[in-house]
Amino acid sequence: MSGIFLGCTLGFVVWFLSRYLAGGLYTVNQNERAVKTIFGRADRVPDMTTASDPIAESLTEDEKLRYIYPQVRVIPPGGPYFKWPWEKVHKVSIATQTLNMAYDPENPSANSGGTILEAVTKDQLNTGLTGQIRYRVSDRNLYAYVFGVNHPIAHVMGYFISVLRERIANFEAPAKGGSAPELRSAEASIVQGISINDLRKNLRDLNEHMDRECLSSPARYGIVLDASLITGIDPPPEVESALAAINTAIQTTASKLAALGSAAKRIEVQTDFTGKLSDILKQGIGNLVDADLAAESASLQSLQIRQQLGTQALSIANQRPSSILSLFR
Repeated sequence: MSGIFLGCTLGFVVWFLSRYLAGGLYTVNQNERAVKTIFGRADRVPDMTTASDPIAESLTEDEKLRYIYPQVRVIPPGGPYFKWPWEKVHKVSIATQTLNMAYDPENPSANSGGTILEAVTKDQLNTGLTGQIRYRVSDRNLYAYVFGVNHPIAHVMGYFISVLRERIANFEAPAKGGSAPELRSAEASIVQGISINDLRKNLRDLNEHMDRECLSSPARYGIVLDASLITGIDPPPEVESALAAINTAIQTTASKLAALGSAAKRIEVQTDFTGKLSDILKQGIGNLVDADLAAESASLQSLQIRQQLGTQALSIANQRPSSILSLFR
């Protein structure tokens, strides 16, 4: 009987050692970090929270009160490590991962199967966005990722999409420089409200804006957004043809305005030449008129003198016969 008891005892000891002692050894890979829980409670760093960590600098004061998580002891790569039976190890990969920005973790069939994200521009045009985001788990806030947030990648994607759609809805292209004011005003009057082309031209600024706005994601959800890569902004098919026609009209109008400006310049030069020619002709006619008046005045004076001389001659002639007749008296 004692032999049976001794055998059971040895069997239990061997089972315990093989199950909990040998099974309690574990390692952590290079692209992993681990957090240990003791009776279900994370192994925390005393009196330390994320509010005192640099990742919280991008949060507002109100957000710091809302998104405050305890700091946990992070197990670095290496091993072997040992855990007791009442302890549990949570391993997390911190490798950079890539997702389509239209992917919905809670509903993979949404957004055309996770391929196109729809947004509305400021001019109420529906547009389709394509691109990717790169993310990784932040080892400075593993508590939020492992314990604090349920399905954190869904929260990150929702936050990213809300910021992106808000930016698209309020986007305005920067003012263009270097063109004539009349061309800019004419073009602005034609394309007012057409912003999809402006979005395409400013993809870099849009990506940089998203990177800045998502700096707080490590403190919020324990996930770092490494990059936002918006690669395409496409309108619906029925709008594409209208935009092509509008762009053609813009180019045509710009060329017509340029031709009109050139013609106006030529007309201005011709008008100036005609005005100068008219002044010269008026001056020449004035000179001719002045010359004719002087000649006629001289001729008139000559005729008057001749008339006076003729009258005097007749007067003298009339006086001579009377003098001769007086001799015969």
